[in-house]
Amino acid sequence: MKEFIVTTDSTTDLPPEYLRERHVPFASLSYVLEGKTYRDNQGLTSQEFYDKVRNGAMPTTSQINVEEARALFEPLVKEGKDILHIAFSSGLSGSCNSCRLAAELLMEEYPGTRIEVVDSLCASLGEGLLVHKTLEQYQKGTMELPQLAQWARELAPHICHNFTVDDLYHLHRGGRVSKTTAVLGTLAGIKPVLHVDDAGHLIAIGKVRGRKKSLTALVDRMEKQRQGFENDVVFISHGDCLEDAEFVKEQVRSRFGIEKFLIHPVGAVIGSHSGPGTMALFFVGSPR
Repeated sequence: MKEFIVTTDSTTDLPPEYLRERHVPFASLSYVLEGKTYRDNQGLTSQEFYDKVRNGAMPTTSQINVEEARALFEPLVKEGKDILHIAFSSGLSGSCNSCRLAAELLMEEYPGTRIEVVDSLCASLGEGLLVHKTLEQYQKGTMELPQLAQWARELAPHICHNFTVDDLYHLHRGGRVSKTTAVLGTLAGIKPVLHVDDAGHLIAIGKVRGRKKSLTALVDRMEKQRQGFENDVVFISHGDCLEDAEFVKEQVRSRFGIEKFLIHPVGAVIGSHSGPGTMALFFVGSPR
């Protein structure tokens, strides 16, 4: 069995030390803030990034291009490794397609090489949870590359993303809600409840009045979706609102008896579109 390695990209929002410890190479998307270009999760701390956004800075983001994907893959190919790459949702970015194009070019140039690109259909720590689960299987050493790629593709539609935002303005900027909805909703204290659908798109599924109710609504949805699925760990990401993340964690723990959590800030690329105050809950379940 030829050796292969798992790779991904920065939009997993996994802690850098998590990826380093597990020897997972990743490609970083970029963003522009106040006229300066940064790599995702590099240059600015999470606190610095969100403080700037709160003070009116308007970041823009860029997808991974073919050359950047090639730069991730080619050194590994030259080492004689095959690759399983878990990519940011094609429903939210063209990065996945860039990775596929780079993989095709490299497989032509290096006969005998195999690169499997898995469209995660996920974002933030939802993508991170898919990477985590895939690494657990990878580390068992019982699956060859095609098997593990198929396993990840079958799991992807069961990675549930339930989230809310504190300010509708950023969703309006991304075209997710109208300007009127954003203004009136903000004035009325309306908080949307959203998810990522089976095609990897961001979809609004409800709304509640008040922040605490919106956080509880995330856990209420989990109660229905988790039935029939094992969740030994739950991932939670937040847009610089750790206290709210801890509130959701305690609700999940007290209601469902889950004791293992990974909590980490939403990275700058995802956070550019969701804004400060984003709260997201990720777990395995159905329907998504």
